[in-house]
Parts: sequence; C-alpha cells; structure tokens
Amino acid sequence: MSLGSEPPQLLKQRLLYKGRKFNFEVNHLRLPNRAEGDWECIRHPGGALVIPVTPDGKLVLVKQYRFAVQRRLYEFPAGTVEKGEDPLETVQREIQEETGYTSENWKKLGEFFLAPGYSDEVIYAFLATDVTIVDQPPPQDDDEDIETVLMSAQEVEAAIHAGDLADSKSISSFFLARSLLSDS
Repeated sequence: MSLGSEPPQLLKQRLLYKGRKFNFEVNHLRLPNRAEGDWECIRHPGGALVIPVTPDGKLVLVKQYRFAVQRRLYEFPAGTVEKGEDPLETVQREIQEETGYTSENWKKLGEFFLAPGYSDEVIYAFLATDVTIVDQPPPQDDDEDIETVLMSAQEVEAAIHAGDLADSKSISSFFLARSLLSDS
C-alpha cells in the first residue's frame, strides 16, 4: 500500500536530551493513512570526512577508540561540522588535528546520510591529494587517543573485506573515491 507523497503530520515533539554533539527527540506523527505513532530521532549538525592521499599514493587513516562499540577502529579523519562552518573547513581542521597532515588539493566526493532510520546526520566526503606533514601539528584534543596509519588503497579494501575497517562513513567514502585512487 502506497502512502503517497503527503508527509506525516507532526502532532507533538519532545526533546529528551540536548547534548554537546547531538539532540535526541521523540516525534508523535500522524501518517497519511491516519495511523499515529512515535518516531525517535537523533538531530546532528553533520559531519565531514577526508581521505588524505600522500604523494606516493598512501592513504592516511586514524585508529582510535570508540566507546560506543568498545574497540579501536580504523577510520579516515573526520569531525562534526561546527555551527557556521563549511564542511570543507571542518575537514581542513580535522586532518591537521588528527593526523598532522595538510593539503592544498581538495575535491568533494559527495554527501550521504549516515543512518537515516534514526538520524538526520549528513556526512560530507572529501579527497585531499598530495598531503604533507605540518611543521607544528596542533596537539590532539584531550578526549582523543589517535594513532595515524598509512595504507595503500588495496590494503584499505582488504581491511574492509576482512572486517578490520568497519566504520560505515569511511567505507562509503572510500568507495566514492576508489576510481580516483592508485593501488600502490
């Protein structure tokens, strides 16, 4: 049964949690078929991710502890888009903070929803080529424990298939960039 193009009607909205990085709300909706129910939603300002590529074709990743999954994950550098910040500014800041690299060559790969079943978070994906080490990289944030790792595109793809790289935003962004990467 198709519900047509008419959007649900918002009857009541409750903010249950207002956090530093996201808010959690419950929305009571009436669907076009007149059924009513509650839908939970995480409201997030969005994130930006960069795939940094060194002049010799190595990809720069980070390995960091993620409390929610209780393990260290391989990821590409990423961060939350701050209020009033362009996503490109976000990744230019994050690449330096997390890895100590910078670049003059940036390409937007695309954007996608991270988990649209329960969140409005959008990830903006970028490619940075010919990255170089910053003379004086800024210190890491107090709440981050990050190790920088270099891999070839083939090694990244193998890590994805082996389940060693299990971060969805990094996997999605890698496949957006795959045709632009060498296999060295």
